[in-house]
Amino acid sequence: MLVEIGHAALWLAAALAILQMVSGALALRDAPGEPSPYALYARPAAVVQALLAAVAFATLLHAFAVTDLSVKLVATNSHSMKPFLYKLTGTWGNHEGSMLLWVTVLALSGGLLAFAERRLPERTMSATLAVQGFVALGFYTFLLLSSNPFERLPGPVAEGIGLNPLLQDIGLAVHPPTLYVGYVGLSVAFSLAMGALITREVNPNFAKVMRPWVLGAWVFLTFGITAGSYWAYYELGWGGWWFWDPVENASLMPWLAATALLHSVSVLAARDALRTWTIMLGVVAFSMSMLGTFLVRSGVLTSVHAFAVDPERGTLLLVLLGLYIGGSLAIFALRASSIAEGKRFTATSREGALVVNNVMLCAILAIVLLGTLYPLLTEAFDVRVSVGPPYFNPASAIFAIPMFMVMAVGPLLRWKDDSPARIGPELALLGAIALVAVALVAFLGDYPVLPTLGLALAAALAVAALLPLKGRRLTRVPTATWGMVMAHFGVAVALFGMASESAFTQERLAAIAPGEIEEISGWTVQLESVDPVSGPNWTAMEARLSVSRDGGEPVILRPQARNFWSPAQATSESSLLTRWDGQLYAVIGDAAGVGADGKLRWQLRVWWKPFVTFIWYGGLLIAFGGVLAIVGRVQVDLRRRKAVRVGAERRDEKAALAGSRPAAPEPAE
Repeated sequence: MLVEIGHAALWLAAALAILQMVSGALALRDAPGEPSPYALYARPAAVVQALLAAVAFATLLHAFAVTDLSVKLVATNSHSMKPFLYKLTGTWGNHEGSMLLWVTVLALSGGLLAFAERRLPERTMSATLAVQGFVALGFYTFLLLSSNPFERLPGPVAEGIGLNPLLQDIGLAVHPPTLYVGYVGLSVAFSLAMGALITREVNPNFAKVMRPWVLGAWVFLTFGITAGSYWAYYELGWGGWWFWDPVENASLMPWLAATALLHSVSVLAARDALRTWTIMLGVVAFSMSMLGTFLVRSGVLTSVHAFAVDPERGTLLLVLLGLYIGGSLAIFALRASSIAEGKRFTATSREGALVVNNVMLCAILAIVLLGTLYPLLTEAFDVRVSVGPPYFNPASAIFAIPMFMVMAVGPLLRWKDDSPARIGPELALLGAIALVAVALVAFLGDYPVLPTLGLALAAALAVAALLPLKGRRLTRVPTATWGMVMAHFGVAVALFGMASESAFTQERLAAIAPGEIEEISGWTVQLESVDPVSGPNWTAMEARLSVSRDGGEPVILRPQARNFWSPAQATSESSLLTRWDGQLYAVIGDAAGVGADGKLRWQLRVWWKPFVTFIWYGGLLIAFGGVLAIVGRVQVDLRRRKAVRVGAERRDEKAALAGSRPAAPEPAE
């Protein structure tokens, strides 16, 4: 019965999305400044829609929790013997469930916007809610007509098929939901941008409303990508932290656009500049999140991360993609000329530096987009090509290197107008640090150019991130400024980890028997034994490795070669040993046959990855910097509201005192 309630709630939510869209659109027919009766329906429709979508998702979550095998989605993606955590996370570890999670987060965000936001003019809010309702309606249509998560089987099956073993990990509880919140945050930013564009209200007030949504989406995207990178790193057993997989790129592209949008909307809110640029980036960021949805959910990609589905669903997603992106670009083309020009600034100002970096981010976005879509285009002509690091790394570096250089200098410049000569000492310091880093890497060995430049830029960026604090009392530095410093320092830390992993990683691949030893970068690795073990829904061959560094105390690692039985699939479970300066990464493979000594040998692969953990430490610092920026903005808003309230109270007190004074006596005649 609960499943039918969830299905009905989804239909009702779709109906309210129509009401929200139509009432918001009809409210625009009235003249500006006049109250519209239609505007009264859009806000309640959005709030109730959010509650209904939450009910629908909760019922599906319950069906997976109790393993209701009469539901087709549960039967094909769960198993009664699966650990409870993976039963819950399996709710969105499939196509239909993940799309319902997407729609639920979208509805909750729209409901929160409608319930809490009162700073926008009512006309702009009506347009925003109309756009948000239109976006939601497309996804409701997709779910209800082609991807119904509540579809029943003719009768319950004896047992479920089970969840993809690669998804049976705590990462499934973190990575997809955080990414979806990021994507949906960009959809709200898109709706706000379209609403302001339609009503021609692109101004700092609109930007102040839009900024927290962009900032929140960017924080969740950053955390989601960081978590997903580490999940793939330890789960897949390939030893890499980024593979330029098309679905990885599908999450990277919205992040690049959101990073540019975040800086642009901040300039518009604080300096009333970059009006057209902000609207355009709002459209691009949402377009990239929609494109990512299409790539992952349409079945056009074969990927570890993708949910391949039938062509009918892919066609419907493509139609939605065309409607959203094509419609928004058409509105932008028609209305962009009506946006008033913001305040001007020179090329050597902080605004100028932000524009340069935004252009670099958009160029990197274009490179990633081309490399992701090119194999799909060639495959349409029966030509299969593979685009990987040999293309992405150098092509992106062409724009990333100058972007990092400008990023180091930008926060030191003044708003509106400045001269580089004023910060000459700081520029000299950063240049000297970069040169010393290059010389040090050259002294250590002959390493590739890009990792060497990455290490030099990381050193300079780390110092540059702290320079805005120079000469200031740290206790009086605004929280938002701390957020900027933390995020920029996190970029330096992550870049250091990426460059170090690329330059200094050592690998050893061997076929060894129990008792034999391998050496790698000062580590001694001895295979003690290989034994069968079992888990809740898998069996495995587990190696026992005794590893020690430079004669130190040995540590035991236990990598596994697992075989899941529901569904049947083999996986490699890596074992990691983390030290402050890197990670030892070990994977056990299949039996490699009997050697000349009569002993059974096993494939063993070991990496030593110096400072690789700094990649994810940096990602967490970047996300934490965004959180501090949000806290700082909230503090500023609260202080402003308090000042307004105190001012109003003082005026009321003065008026009351003036009214209580006795009237002056009339003069005698």
